[in-house]
Amino acid sequence: MADLLKKPFGTHGKVHQITPESAGWRYVGFSLYRLRAGETVAEATGDREVILVMVEGKASFNAAGQDWGVLGERMSVFEKTPPHCLYVPNGQDWTAEATTDCTIAVCSAPGMGGHAARRIGPDGITLTQRGEGVNTRFINNIAMENEDYCDSLLVTEVFTPAGHWSSFPSHRHDEDDFPRITYLEETYYHRLNPADGFGIQRVYTDDGQLDETMAVKDGDVVCVPRGHHPCGAPYGFEMYYLNVMAGPLRKWRFVPAPEVEHLF
Repeated sequence: MADLLKKPFGTHGKVHQITPESAGWRYVGFSLYRLRAGETVAEATGDREVILVMVEGKASFNAAGQDWGVLGERMSVFEKTPPHCLYVPNGQDWTAEATTDCTIAVCSAPGMGGHAARRIGPDGITLTQRGEGVNTRFINNIAMENEDYCDSLLVTEVFTPAGHWSSFPSHRHDEDDFPRITYLEETYYHRLNPADGFGIQRVYTDDGQLDETMAVKDGDVVCVPRGHHPCGAPYGFEMYYLNVMAGPLRKWRFVPAPEVEHLF
């Protein structure tokens, strides 16, 4: 059985730490801090670029030799307001001091020094609908292909209404064959509303060598090394997830699963 479902270490401090080495892949890293007001955290980016996403709460940031002030606005991610984020290139340091209780996601991938530190959002991020019927969900694009903010990272937020499917119709991006398809590793940081709810995520390949279906709870992370990766929110539970993708080329091209190709 593949070890794709990552439970948080606890409820305070660094509660997730997924590295390429721990995930058994090459590009994507994901960490998550849950801080109390007044607490601080500091990291060096090393050879990786990062996008710091204020999932909830507020914090003041210093990064890449600049004071970025207080970032953050929404106190619950399910307010669905645009996130406040900070891009920090490789070879830099960053520090954050929580001004309220807060949740900070650290999305990372190989950096090549091609972009300067910058704020991302809330300006320029608009909640947009994707899909139709019970496949409808709502997207906050933080740094996807159209946003030339990064060397490697692709980052987005998705809100899936109760009773709906997401990352569906099923698709994969696990081959380096642009423009047909790109190789992108991916993490899903899940939140549920109410928080005692659950969602479902399946990760499977066409040949069936990988086929795992997981119940995801509030705060879980799912790693998608390859294959298709749809998820669903049962009636009564709203689902949020923060996606981090990266690979050798910063392009998102995918191939649908054969059984759902007619839905595209």
